Amino acid sequence: MSASSTLGGALPLADAPPAALALAARRAHLSLALMAGSVLLIGLVVPWLANAYWIKTLTSSLALSIAAAGVALLYGQLGLVSLCQYALLGVGGWFALRAGHGLGWPFELSVLAGGLLSCAVGMLAGLPALRLKGLYLALVTMMMAGGFQVVINVTGFPDGGAGWLGRVFGSERLMMPRPSLALSDAAYFRYVAGWLAAVLALIELHRRTRAGRSWALIRRGEAAAVAAGVNILRYQTWAFGLAGFCAGVAGALLAGGVGQLDGRAFTAGDSVMLFALTVVGGVYHWAGALVAGLLLRAVPALLTDFGVNGYLAMIFFGVALLHALVTAPSGIAGQLAGAADALFKRLSPRGKDAAP
Repeated sequence: MSASSTLGGALPLADAPPAALALAARRAHLSLALMAGSVLLIGLVVPWLANAYWIKTLTSSLALSIAAAGVALLYGQLGLVSLCQYALLGVGGWFALRAGHGLGWPFELSVLAGGLLSCAVGMLAGLPALRLKGLYLALVTMMMAGGFQVVINVTGFPDGGAGWLGRVFGSERLMMPRPSLALSDAAYFRYVAGWLAAVLALIELHRRTRAGRSWALIRRGEAAAVAAGVNILRYQTWAFGLAGFCAGVAGALLAGGVGQLDGRAFTAGDSVMLFALTVVGGVYHWAGALVAGLLLRAVPALLTDFGVNGYLAMIFFGVALLHALVTAPSGIAGQLAGAADALFKRLSPRGKDAAP
């Protein structure tokens, strides 16, 4: 397994000198710290600049970015198209609401429990991936999302009532209490930014371990992966579970931000939109998840502010998806990262010396 990994795209890690390995490790740690620091900085700065409406909107954007990170993991690492991630977001939100209202669990424990339940459901949803690929897998997972939509429309989300479903009938619905350190909207925005940074770091650490190398081999070809000793069942299920965990955490955080959830907001079409905008944002760079969250929530809200029908965003998103698939597979985040890298090389002394 380790012999298949390379340093700088040329030198196998097993044959790399210690100095090169140390430099690569420092760069990896620096990039991880830069990623987490950037997200946390956003969490600190935005509440100073935005009004109450935009803080709530951007809080939803950050929560959906967590779900988008799971979609990017599946598609970017394994080339798998799952169209049930928004349904898994609803599963996590449902259990977090039930735990918060009925069991009185601390908010953080409710979020983790919602993520773990969606992780388990995501593993079950990933079982068809063992035999199905491409369009067939997308159709099966979309049918799962449609099934969730039917079930949640009938049962609804828990809102403080008695019984297993936790539904209130004939009285006012209760709001899910937020954690004590994030009672205000600004504090909750920073709280969600902290969760986003933690989840992105978790995914990035997976990519740099045996799991990430195994996913890369599976995407290159299952025959090559089997020859290298990769257990395809284990690592594909692992990826679906991790993506499900991301969706469940996002659903729980959405529930905490709003206080309750509406079943009408979890349609199968939302799962399709989540996947499409994740591709537009970029599945090969961590910032792509941030871009996807902004496209899902902030852009329609911005169009509404300018008096433009928010549904016109669907047309823009369709054009953007076509552009990403045909000419820019790295997405918006990949293009911005490439432009920043080119600018840095041009401005650096070494880059100036190399320029003609």
